[in-house]
This record gives sequence, structure tokens and C-alpha cells, in this order.
Amino acid sequence: MSMAGKLAGKKALVTGSGTGIGREVALEFARQGADVALHYGHSDKGARSAADEICAMGRRAEAFQANFDSVDEAIGLAESALAFLGGIDCVINNAGITFNKPFTKVTVEQFDKMWHVNIRAQFFLTQRLVEDMETHGGGAICNVTSIHGVQGAPEHSVYASTKGAIVAYTRSLAVELGHKNIRVNAIAPGWVTVENYYNVLPGFNLEDARKDAAQKVPRGRYGLPIDIARLAVFLCSDDADYIIGQTIVADGGTTSLMSLISDFRTESTARFGFGYMPGI
Repeated sequence: MSMAGKLAGKKALVTGSGTGIGREVALEFARQGADVALHYGHSDKGARSAADEICAMGRRAEAFQANFDSVDEAIGLAESALAFLGGIDCVINNAGITFNKPFTKVTVEQFDKMWHVNIRAQFFLTQRLVEDMETHGGGAICNVTSIHGVQGAPEHSVYASTKGAIVAYTRSLAVELGHKNIRVNAIAPGWVTVENYYNVLPGFNLEDARKDAAQKVPRGRYGLPIDIARLAVFLCSDDADYIIGQTIVADGGTTSLMSLISDFRTESTARFGFGYMPGI
């Protein structure tokens, strides 16, 4: 069994690891030497196939089900992961749901479900894992939020509120736990193409997505799950030992681009400063 990698010997729990970002995070953690407990909410297909891939690497892995609408099941997931791995060094809180709806049409049931899954479950699962981390010298927590937590988009008021809460909660928890050798940070992904795009965007295809991203994203491409996975590895590794309470935006420059700029790829024809700025 190889012990090479930035996370050699570490034990990790990755929530929402059946598809997309979470699945790739679980695989990349294993590539970097970690044993992994994977979580899925409904279908076990993706998480179990990822666990099989990890075991084929010579690492330990198992997939566990938990409905994050239930705090008891979230805490039960923590207990199962602890029992399987014998402790947790890294937790990647990736699980979450999204939906869009005009603000005036959001129901109480929809609001509650979004907050239960995206915040409440994560909070109490992490609470249980921190209790364990305190007993064996520390650990690292990486919360996955979104650029929706730092920028606005129509019809995403509930989703954005949960993602903004993760940013604030990460910062506060980090300063509470830092002196206990438990580091807390977050990642805010931008456009990362995942399987769900095919389900929710009519006619979605990669060729059109590449062309669209080339026009709209300063980096010239959309993100991939591995982009986020590598960042999560870094934040949970000793290389990030002095990084505490930060939300790292990984969006190809999307949030850095002023929305009023029409085309960032060509030189502007506007000449601000004319008449008073030398050389204009």
C-alpha cells in the first residue's frame, strides 16, 4: 500500500460524494494517500463506484447513506464514518441542494428544506466530528459554499442565503477552533460543469458550454471537479497550515469581472480621463 501524497495516512469524510465535485474530491483525496468515507443521499451508484476505485488504489473506502433533511441521520453519518475509519482528520462538507424560484413564490417548506440540508445537517455533523478531532490532536474542515454566497443572482435568494451563511459560519468557527489545531476554511466554486447540468439546463451540451465559457469566464473555460478537488486537498494538507477562516473563490475570474464590462477580451474604445490625464 502506497503512503505517498499530500494526505498520506489521513482519514477523510466527504459528504455528497456520489456525483460531481464531491465524487472527484473523494477520489483525489485517495490519490493523495487518504482513506475515505463517502456519503450519498439517495442513489448509491456513484458513491459506491468511487469507493471501489479507491479500494483498487489500495486505500480504505466505504459509502454511507444519510438524508440531510434529518439531523439524526447527519449525526449518524458522522458516527458511521468514525467507526469505519477509527477517527476523522479531514471533513469536506460538500453536500447540498439548490433550486431557483422568484422570492415571492418561495414556500416555508422549500425554505426549511434548503436550510436543513445545506446548513443544519452540516453544522451538527461537523459538531460531532470536532468532538473527535479534539481528542486526537486536531484536523481540517473544508466547507463547500458557492459564488452565490458572495454575488447576487435572481431567483436564488434562498440558496444564496445558505451559501452566504456557510461563509460566515466558516469564518466564525475557524477563529473558535484554530488554537485547538483544527483549521476551518471554505471553497466557493464558480461555474463547474457537473452531471446535473444535463438534467436542469434544456439542451445542455459540452461544445456550446465551451464556447459560452470562452466568452464569459476570464480564464476562458468552465471549471472541472478536479479544480475544486485539488484545492480541497491543499486546504486539508499541511501546506495550508497557516490558512484559517478563509473562503477561497475558484471561479476562473468570474467574480473579479465587473458586470458592467461588455467584452473583457478586447481593448476598450472608451477613453476615461480625456482632457486631464497625460497621454489620453
